[in-house]
Amino acid sequence: MTQLLPALSEITPAYDVIYCDLWGCLHNGKALFPEAVAALQAFRRKGGAVVLLTNAPRTHHAVKRRLDTMGLPEDAYDAIAASGDATQVAMLQGAAGRKLWHLGPGKDEDLFSMIPAWLQDQPPIERVPLDEAEGIICTGPFDEFTETPEDYRGRFLAAKARGLTMLNANPDLVVDVGQTRIYCAGALAQLYEEMGGEVLSFGKPFPPIYDLARNQLAALGISCDSDSVLAIGDGVRTDIRGAQAEGIDAVFVTGGLEAHRFGTDPDTPDPVALADWLAAENLHPRYAMGRLR
Repeated sequence: MTQLLPALSEITPAYDVIYCDLWGCLHNGKALFPEAVAALQAFRRKGGAVVLLTNAPRTHHAVKRRLDTMGLPEDAYDAIAASGDATQVAMLQGAAGRKLWHLGPGKDEDLFSMIPAWLQDQPPIERVPLDEAEGIICTGPFDEFTETPEDYRGRFLAAKARGLTMLNANPDLVVDVGQTRIYCAGALAQLYEEMGGEVLSFGKPFPPIYDLARNQLAALGISCDSDSVLAIGDGVRTDIRGAQAEGIDAVFVTGGLEAHRFGTDPDTPDPVALADWLAAENLHPRYAMGRLR
């Protein structure tokens, strides 16, 4: 039975590490949520460690720059593990070939330019047009505010016919930018897979990003087992399913992507509606709360 929480502090003494989602939990794409920031700061003041675990299809360098611009204090977290980082490793190791069609906006450029020192000896990746590509790296639509997955069906048909593997840098299907919902790379990858194309994904709920988070903690001298880790997120198919697969307790933030399902007040989800929906989805987060606070 999922327990509704009034505040994160009710349960944090039982955990040493938090894996916290960003979009929908810590910010809405435009502004930070002050109560969420304060909750993470309070956890760290009591000795806990926070990894910001994000499906952003960019490296942690770009994620940090964006969070700095938004004003996130550095005492709110210890490390950032991004889906882009995990995807970059596979890309540079040739998981889809070395001549790639990059499907995505220009803001994801750091995926190709910010190369970790330990991977700089890998042969270079060449970005080419689709008809010359050995594979695809997908970070989202070219124009995420106007395009839908269906806009790519024709190109995906050609790619599938040639047997091109797609590296999916962001398993999220959609995200809310303020009040605007846009498609993410995960929606494009879903269509390609439905059409018979091969897709490799690296963010939540898939193992590579959790391996990355554990490696970053180890680099900070922090060791932990699954029982002492708490995942926080508003994405049921990413944050919650990923936590379940890793054997990690989770807090489902109901006031994010799925807020419309649980009543008119995003801060106070209807407990009956929540229980019924989670049962129908076969999801079993240990905790839930309207907003991270």
